Amino acid sequence: MQQSVPMLSQRESYVANGWTKFLWWLSTAEKELLVDSVIDRNRYAIVGMSVLGTWLFATLAWVYFFSTVVTNIVAAMVLGIFMGGIILSIDRALIKGINKLNKQKLLPLLFRGLLAITIGTFMAQPALLYLFNKEVHLQISLDNEQKKKEKRTQQDAVHAAAKNELLAKKGALQKQLADRYQEVSGARQSFIAETDGTGGSKKIGLEAIARAKKNSYEKLDADYQVLNATLLPQIKTIDSSLYAMEGSIVQEQQVFESLLNDGFLTRIEALNNLIKTNATLQMRYWLLVIILVLIELMPVIAKTLLPSGSYDAKLSAREEMEKRIVTDNIDKEQQLKQLYNQLAFEQDTKLIQLFFDEAKESRHEKMKASIAQWQSANNKSFDGIWNEVKNGILTKQEN
Repeated sequence: MQQSVPMLSQRESYVANGWTKFLWWLSTAEKELLVDSVIDRNRYAIVGMSVLGTWLFATLAWVYFFSTVVTNIVAAMVLGIFMGGIILSIDRALIKGINKLNKQKLLPLLFRGLLAITIGTFMAQPALLYLFNKEVHLQISLDNEQKKKEKRTQQDAVHAAAKNELLAKKGALQKQLADRYQEVSGARQSFIAETDGTGGSKKIGLEAIARAKKNSYEKLDADYQVLNATLLPQIKTIDSSLYAMEGSIVQEQQVFESLLNDGFLTRIEALNNLIKTNATLQMRYWLLVIILVLIELMPVIAKTLLPSGSYDAKLSAREEMEKRIVTDNIDKEQQLKQLYNQLAFEQDTKLIQLFFDEAKESRHEKMKASIAQWQSANNKSFDGIWNEVKNGILTKQEN
């Protein structure tokens, strides 16, 4: 059944509910002008919904971002809501500057687009970290292991010169002992072979040659013991230095490992490394980035694409009317002030003239009395009576 068209007097009785007014506020619309624009009511409600979606997305993204840098979840929520409010203010400022007068201007739209893309790209990072949380943490563990290896390599390079010098010195000392020990071992084997008949003389027992070889062996062994007693402490000192150096490296490594974390920048780095090494993720990553950036661009896109209606015409006309009223009020106020000053000048002129006319005879009488007093007094000079007349009767110029 076809609905009846409301009467003309009934068309202006529309009252927006609280939710609609809130959406209009998000879209920066003036509800006093919008309430009578039937078509534009829905348009600006749509813009308000896009601003609301961007606001909620930005708030959630910032809450997650702060949850990665602070341990208190309440503080993260408060900071996230605060930053979400800033994003809301920026979005409202962007769409407020877009109207039918500048929709076709490229430079303002380009600036707003760049600002929105910048904000959207940054906001996309926390969302992507949340979506790929498991993969990112797996990559963080791999990155941390690589960082540990690189740190160990750097430490070894720093201590390489001193370590190689100690090892070379230790090797030289050990070689000296080993060479001397080989001499002692050879002398002992020669002595044993001489006593059991397998040596050069083929005689069993401690014969003259055997005794000579015994004396030679004992002398070499004594020299070896002396050398061993001398060099062994040096080798132990070198070992202690190498052990201390290794302990220092291990301690530095432990300190470095304790600084490894899964903070925001670490996660971003892991995400970038994950994208570089995972071809499956690359396309989905860029697709998600584009989607999340478009979420931030929604208010600007919606306000730019939606056509202008009667609200924009009324807004422009109302703004022009207010400008003219302000100009007229200023002109009228200036005229009133000029009129006031003119009338005050005329009234003051008449009062001053009347004052001088009324005081004319009195001033003459006072001057005559002063001259008569001077004539009767023999001790007063003319200059003295002049000063009295000047101070008591003559006027003083206004500054």
